[in-house]
Amino acid sequence: MGSKTILLTGGSGFIGRNIHESFLVDKYNVLSPSSLELNVADEKSVADYLHKHTVDVVIHAAVKPSHRNAKDFSNIFYINTRMFFNLERYKEYFEKILVIGSGAIYDNRNYQPKMKEDSWKEHIPVDEHGYCKYVCEKVIAHCSNIYDLRVFGIFGKYEDYAIRFISNAICKVLFDLPISIKQNRKFDYLYVNDFMPILDWFVQNEPKYQAYNITPDSSISLYDLAVIVREVAGKPLHPIVISQEGMGLEYSGDNTRLKSEFDLNLTPLALAIRDLYIWYSGNKGQLDKNLLLIDK
Repeated sequence: MGSKTILLTGGSGFIGRNIHESFLVDKYNVLSPSSLELNVADEKSVADYLHKHTVDVVIHAAVKPSHRNAKDFSNIFYINTRMFFNLERYKEYFEKILVIGSGAIYDNRNYQPKMKEDSWKEHIPVDEHGYCKYVCEKVIAHCSNIYDLRVFGIFGKYEDYAIRFISNAICKVLFDLPISIKQNRKFDYLYVNDFMPILDWFVQNEPKYQAYNITPDSSISLYDLAVIVREVAGKPLHPIVISQEGMGLEYSGDNTRLKSEFDLNLTPLALAIRDLYIWYSGNKGQLDKNLLLIDK
């Protein structure tokens, strides 16, 4: 029996690029078409591609971004839901579809510490990104072979260092700029390297549920992360500037469901941040300092 064939959408994005550099590409036959080869938002393009390729598992990581550094905010909901449903309609042709989801499904106005998977039903998200996740979940919840893997503060190389906090903090230290925090709050941060064995488990096994929070046991505040970054950099007195007093809403998810099926063994945050600091140090010449001068 040969290895499974995985269709990876969003292969040029943050998670996709890390998948390309992981053990998954050696273990599986990973198809990662460019947007010219496969436009997931186009019904005919998806049909033509699947007519030509046999796929066992889909890892759906493609997304039209809606974060504060996105270039185009038009049609966020339309394109992202369209991509999902263009794949969902072929679900019987696949063993499974693994959707890279988000904690945004829980509605950013009503975040609670360590939200459980079923609490997405309590509120309809007001932001377009969260609302898209909510609408897709209405279908996923009733599909036996589609799984929603909800990541929260996932971090690592190739993320957008202009806005993603850990990478942003590392790059600011490298350029001797103060680490800036709009308002302190707690997050669930997951090193992207630790996501790869989790994905592998979901490819290989039959999960009991349709949705899982992919989160660590403990949350950490942005300030405490900034302290780790400056200690890793050997600059324990590097300035940290917090603009707004108090604590923002915690962004975290309960991982009991995940841990009941998967042996979660995560890299300690300080070690993960050290690895990332070393990577950015080696690539400092490719960083644009101007992107660090304005906090978005």
